[in-house]
Amino acid sequence: MAIYTKRGDLGETDLFGGPRVAKDHLRVDAYGAVDELNAVLGTCAAETEQDDVRALTQTLQSTLFDLGSYLASPDPARRKASRIPEPSDSDVALLEARIDGFEEELSPLRRFILPGGTRAAAAFHLARTVCRRAERRVVALHHADALDQVALRYLNRLSDLLFVMARVENRRAGLAEVEWKGRERGA
Repeated sequence: MAIYTKRGDLGETDLFGGPRVAKDHLRVDAYGAVDELNAVLGTCAAETEQDDVRALTQTLQSTLFDLGSYLASPDPARRKASRIPEPSDSDVALLEARIDGFEEELSPLRRFILPGGTRAAAAFHLARTVCRRAERRVVALHHADALDQVALRYLNRLSDLLFVMARVENRRAGLAEVEWKGRERGA
């Protein structure tokens, strides 16, 4: 399989089982943002020294590939025939269970915290913000072409998990979180 096909040279791409569309089409933008998130999670997996966090991150990446395939396939019959997994409530429940488990390690937040800390924690904070952007793109697509709402819930909950994973990275490294104190107003 050739890496380049030249079919996209004029700014169009093929949807799976669908028409050719402009590369700035809402659907392409949505699955592109999910792909970007997946790449950032690759950085998170490379940075973490925690085996459980790395394994979970790689599981999340696989689920994001499924989500990207779902978003790239506008025809439900084609998705079913091709056995493209659709987002499920069990995917969201897995995220919630992991959040709950990690939060047992953490002290409750009293204030907003600044993103940062270890390289791995900073990478997870970055992933959280990229996840929020992907969520906004998928919401825009949902408004134009109704998607299964589980996809929206999945990305919303995933950003929460990524925030908690950043906190876990810092806690396990023994780094205190830096609380946001705000700036003096009018200064």
